[in-house]
Amino acid sequence: MSGAARITSETNDPQRRLHPRMVDSDWLVMRGMAREIRALATRLGKPGAVVIDFGCGNMPYRPLFEAAGCRYLGADFDGAPDIAIDAAGRIDAADASADIVVSFQVLEHVRDLETYFAEARRVLKPGGQLVLSTHGVWLYHPHPEDHRRWTREGLIGEMSRLGFAVSDCAAVVGPLGWTLILRLTGYCYVLKRVPLIGGLLAAAFALVMNARAFVEERVTPEWIVRDNACVYVTLSRPTVSRPADRPV
Repeated sequence: MSGAARITSETNDPQRRLHPRMVDSDWLVMRGMAREIRALATRLGKPGAVVIDFGCGNMPYRPLFEAAGCRYLGADFDGAPDIAIDAAGRIDAADASADIVVSFQVLEHVRDLETYFAEARRVLKPGGQLVLSTHGVWLYHPHPEDHRRWTREGLIGEMSRLGFAVSDCAAVVGPLGWTLILRLTGYCYVLKRVPLIGGLLAAAFALVMNARAFVEERVTPEWIVRDNACVYVTLSRPTVSRPADRPV
């Protein structure tokens, strides 16, 4: 398994995303994402609300929304999703059929952002909201492709251009933390290749380095983390009219 494939495999483990372990190199990032997404699920979720997970994979955050009483539906190209996505990126769901669309670590893998956001807009009911997380800075990890990274300003601007007004943009892990995590990920990859004891060595090293990353994250000023995050978790609503939709 290649380094990129290994990273993709590990970060897609649904239990580790929802309940990250300190013995894993991405613990601090997964911990921060779970915290922000849990808060949004509690805030937005209500009995009977329909949630469509756009590019669902193994739906690691599904329990958070179901705990709030939501009906959670996964949409994807392959596997056995509740809703199919066709080759052109269209969701097999009716217009205005979702109260919430969620998109977790999908956007960096999307070629056609225009279709992706247009479909999210289409299936949302009036007043519906989009919960979306994606990368600020992170390792290249094709699944099956990996196209882009964002600054905070760039992500909000891109989403605005594509018809969504961002109300919340939470920054997860600042530069002191994520630069250490990137190095830790590389070291753990090497250590795990040591016969017999590699897994134990990697876990012990991760415990020590994650403790250091936690401290470094706590001492990093908020204004630095805000614009230099590893991951951003956003909440947005469709705008009434996209500039491109207005008549000339």
